[in-house]
Amino acid sequence: MVLRLMEAKETEQRVSDAIAAALGVEVEIIDADLVRVAGTGKVRAGVGNRLLRGLVNKHVLQTGKPVFINEPGYHPICLSCPLTGTCFYRAYIVYPISAENKVIGTISLVAFDDEQKRTLMERNKTLSDFVGRMADLIVGKVVESKMIRERIVMANRLEAAVDSVYEGVMAIGEVGVITHFNHSAERMFSIKKEQVIGKPLQDVLGDNMLLEALREGKGFKAREYLTNFQGKRLHFWTTAKPIKSEKNDTAGIVATFKDFREAQKLAYQIVTTQEMMDFNDIIGVSKLIGEVKAQAAKIARSNSTVLIVGESGTGKEIFARAIHTASTHGHKPFVPINCGAIPEHLLESELFGYEEGAFTGARRGGKPGKFELANGGTIFLDEIGNMSLYLQAKLLRVLQERQIERVGGTQVMPVDIRVIAATNSDLQDMVLRGRFREDLYYRLSVIPLVIPSLRERREDIPLLMGHYMRRFGGLLGKKIESFSEEAMKMCLEYKWPGNIRELINAVEYAINLEEGSTIMPGSLPPRIRNGKRERSMPVTAHDIKPLEQLEKEAISRALELYGWTEEGKKQAATMLGISRATIYRKINKYDLAQDNSEE
Repeated sequence: MVLRLMEAKETEQRVSDAIAAALGVEVEIIDADLVRVAGTGKVRAGVGNRLLRGLVNKHVLQTGKPVFINEPGYHPICLSCPLTGTCFYRAYIVYPISAENKVIGTISLVAFDDEQKRTLMERNKTLSDFVGRMADLIVGKVVESKMIRERIVMANRLEAAVDSVYEGVMAIGEVGVITHFNHSAERMFSIKKEQVIGKPLQDVLGDNMLLEALREGKGFKAREYLTNFQGKRLHFWTTAKPIKSEKNDTAGIVATFKDFREAQKLAYQIVTTQEMMDFNDIIGVSKLIGEVKAQAAKIARSNSTVLIVGESGTGKEIFARAIHTASTHGHKPFVPINCGAIPEHLLESELFGYEEGAFTGARRGGKPGKFELANGGTIFLDEIGNMSLYLQAKLLRVLQERQIERVGGTQVMPVDIRVIAATNSDLQDMVLRGRFREDLYYRLSVIPLVIPSLRERREDIPLLMGHYMRRFGGLLGKKIESFSEEAMKMCLEYKWPGNIRELINAVEYAINLEEGSTIMPGSLPPRIRNGKRERSMPVTAHDIKPLEQLEKEAISRALELYGWTEEGKKQAATMLGISRATIYRKINKYDLAQDNSEE
């Protein structure tokens, strides 16, 4: 049986290629001696070699039962493997190939990257049934004596399997004639397969990238494909893989189609790593935070642009997410982007996307930007004050016309999005200094929302510290029940220049250091303890200095600590509890420079 399985390896390789092209995962077929007889992608080079370990394949060969491994290296079968924790497989389904009540090999669907793993995780049961049918197909090839019957069985089962795939699948023969058009392709193109099968592809779709791939014998992956088909504009992500003959000639092309909108949803799931939040997730009982939450809840009902203003660390993004969740499009994408964390030359393509060939290094097929990904939902532009005047002009056009144009592109795309911007800068001051467009400022601040600093709502500090004490205690496996009275007093008296972000950091620090069940002052960060000691020292007339001198010294010390770079000034402003615009104004006021920062 083993020899006969090996003798059918050419057919098995073609089946593997077809399955991989249709499903977007890799395929591996192993015989009873653990010799790889067919494979695609990374394992293709190892066809003909014996597996060095093959623990999972051995298990399936011995038990005759399929196995789904979603965390290679950590499954009980994998524990004796020396590659535990470092396996290059991301996930795989291994199914037995059985004939005459004997397991003669295995067939596997293999994931080597996150996208392939997601496919296996989300469609595990369907794919397990599918790979089982593929195992039966291979058995049919092994046990049937007549080649014609083997090919009929294989073709029929493969066609049924491909028709069950959610993506549109089109097969094109070597002369450019359409040979297969699955049910999903019928749905996407709104045409019956009987109307296209047997016709030249050029007559159906015109001269396109699939014909080019057929002529060159080269496939491609995830290219954007736009076409006008029977009066309708269709937008797909398309992947094509060539089918090779025994002589390694191109015998045809298998192409898969994914609806662009559905691909956008998938991209949204990738870029949105944090779970959505509502107003109940914003902790606080103070009158001030209650008023802001009530105002934000009213804002959520409209689709107007919102500008959230507040110091760094006050929770501006949490408010943005809560506004989105409470809106009528809360089930649509929420796409955040930090305008201050991305270099200016990259920010434009991140926001607007780009077309193929737009610049050196541009990905083939182009790439959608954050505005496209947020279509129908909300885009959150954090640190909007860091955006260049050039990009401010492009953003203004988006707000006015609700249209975008990719970098290097000529086609205008309509977008239906809500824009929420946030800043810790004084935008009005930046407008006066010519660093921010006045017309954009008024477009963004249709509905301003000011988030109070933590020192303005001190009654919320115990609630916040208790919440994060329980959270980090659970994460770190520590049974910590409370803060001591003195430790809590220190925290209440501290100025919290970093606001809630700094508070979270301080609680995590204390949980790590505390060995008892109550957090004592000694477990708090030194800056909080030192702040308490300095306030408790007796004050003399010698200690009193003019406010301007104290301010100048504080700014000088902060710049000496964090540096005079743009990032250093930003960090210094954050720790001083002022905006970046304010620190620039103070540097000019006190004539501060790097050479005299110690004066």
